[in-house]
Parts: sequence; C-alpha cells; structure tokens
Amino acid sequence: MSLPDERLAYDHHLAEVAAQLLGRRAGLERKMAEADPESYGELAREYAQLSPVAEIAERLRRAVEAYDEARALARDPQAEPELRELAREELHRLAHELPELERELRIALLPKDEAEERNAILEIRAGTGGEEAALFAADLLRMYQRYAARHGWDLEILHLHETELGGVREAICRVVGRGAYGRLRFEAGVHRVQRVPITESGGRIHTSTATVAVLPEAEEHDVVIDEKDLRIETFRASGAGGQHVNRTDSAVRITHIPTGITVSVQDERSQHRNRARAMRILRARLFELERRRRHEEEVTEKRRQIGTGDRSERIRTYNFPQNRVTDHRIGLTRHDLESVLEGEGLDEIVEALIAEERARRLAHADA
Repeated sequence: MSLPDERLAYDHHLAEVAAQLLGRRAGLERKMAEADPESYGELAREYAQLSPVAEIAERLRRAVEAYDEARALARDPQAEPELRELAREELHRLAHELPELERELRIALLPKDEAEERNAILEIRAGTGGEEAALFAADLLRMYQRYAARHGWDLEILHLHETELGGVREAICRVVGRGAYGRLRFEAGVHRVQRVPITESGGRIHTSTATVAVLPEAEEHDVVIDEKDLRIETFRASGAGGQHVNRTDSAVRITHIPTGITVSVQDERSQHRNRARAMRILRARLFELERRRRHEEEVTEKRRQIGTGDRSERIRTYNFPQNRVTDHRIGLTRHDLESVLEGEGLDEIVEALIAEERARRLAHADA
C-alpha cells in the first residue's frame, strides 16, 4: 500500500492554530484556578465560549500526532513489515479523517453572530387565502410550539388574534432558550400551503400563505428608547367576532414615532402587563432594525434574507395531498409532512439550512 501524498495530509497552519487554541484554554484553566471571585466570572465566560472550538482543536491535534507517528513508522526500515503495513493503513484512514476535522475547525472559527444564542421573538401572520390562511398560520404556531418543546425551550405567546374557526390572524411569541434565535431565524419568510380547505365543499386544492418573522430578543441595554418618542394609547380589548373580553381599557398600543413602528397587545387583563409585552416586542423590532442597518453598511455582497424577518421570499411549500414539504432555498424535498409539523422533520430541514449557510460562509472566507 502506497503512502498518501504528504502535501495533502494536513494543513500545517491550521494545526498551529489548533495548538494556539489549546494553549489559550490551558492558560485560562491556570488563571481560573488562582482567580479571585471578581475575575473568575469573566474568565469562566471566556472558557465556556472557547471550549467547543478547543474540543475540535484537541481532536485535530491528536489526529495530527497519530498521522506523524504512523508516517514515521511506515518509513522506518527497521520496523517489522506487519507493523509498517498497519501504519500505512492508519495513514490512509487519517488522510481521510484530517480534512473533515480541518473543515469542522474552520467552521467553528468563523465569526459568529452574537445574536444567535439569544432568545427569539417569533411573529406569525396569516397571508393570502382568507380563513384557510389563518388555519395554516395556526398549524405553523403549533409546529413551532412542538419544535420549541423538542429543544427544551419555553414558548410564551405574547399576543394572539384568533378567528372563530380556530385560525390565527396574528401570533407573536417569545421563545426562551439558548440558541433559539440561531435556529428559528431560518423560518423567516413566506410559507405556502396547498391543500383542500375544511371550508371547501367541492374538494378543490387551494393555495394559501402565512408569513413568519424572527427577531433576536433585545435586552434593555441594547436599545435605549426615549419615552418622548413613544405614543401610548389604551383601549378596550376585544376578542374574535368583536365581543368584549373585559370592561376596562386594558389593551395597549405603542407607536415609536421616529420609525413609525406600532405594537398592539391586548391578551392580558392587566394594562401594565400588556404594556410590558408591547415594549418587549417593540425593543426587539428596533434592535433588528439597527442590526440590519449595520449589516447593510458593512456587507457589499448581495444580502441574504435569512433571519431578518423579510417576507418577500417564498421559502417553503407544504403540500398536503402529496405529503410533501419543499424548502426552496436549498431545493430540499421531504415526503413526511406530518413529521415536519411535529417538529422532528423540521429539525432536519433546519440542520440542512445551517450546513448550507456554513458551506457558503466557508467558501466566502477562503475566497
């Protein structure tokens, strides 16, 4: 068995980067062992951020060491023939494993969007299609509730406008959990459904849509809102069909005058709680507005509309008669619609979208 091409065996520069990462991790461990309580917290946060990348670097370091040892043994004329043959087999195995580890480390070293680890504000609205669109929006809300449960996230409905048939005109949710925004941001866009509506007696397939926006939740220090820039109105809350749900002016509408952004919340009987929810939604929208503005200034290439709440792009089609779900961004089709709506199949679609984005960013970084 011939030896693999040494020039292609592994990237020496990346091996040096891995060694530097491991050196930094070891240095942090020493400092944490001697740190006072005041400085320990900051060191621990840096250690937690570094650890996932350092673990990949450690696997790469061990593979590089194993490769060098096997190469030396395979070339040693004093070694027994059986051992040299085993070393050659190990070299060929590692020659395939090393590029995968290098790719994994390059992806881990890509600059990360700090917002990916945040909680998310998820907004679902019925689009074209009347009552069927509202019923589809309700299906999407249930899908995201199941998806959140699968990941151990808490999904809190901040605002819900339902129809008499159980559809959803608008739902605004807060999804609490590490990495919620990082995964849910791929859901932003126009979702299309093709099926026979329950209101259709002729059995014809209709096409309806719903829009989804996903925003990273903003902390109070992220967005400074001047009270003078707000117009706050209160009114009597009403439910589906226009009936009053209470007799006090508990509903709140907040308008941010400089941007024209308006948020209305009426789900709680307490005006104070409705105002707090409305401010949470407003802060997230202003935070995302500023993030997009900075992004447009910094990026000269064509901006991809993932995770921005942009509704102009049809991202996915749910075809009930054919049991088919197609994500148009990556051309992925699955014939397990029920699994997607239950959250399990959705996870696999999101994983494919994450992989595609990483490959794109890696290609851009190497260009």
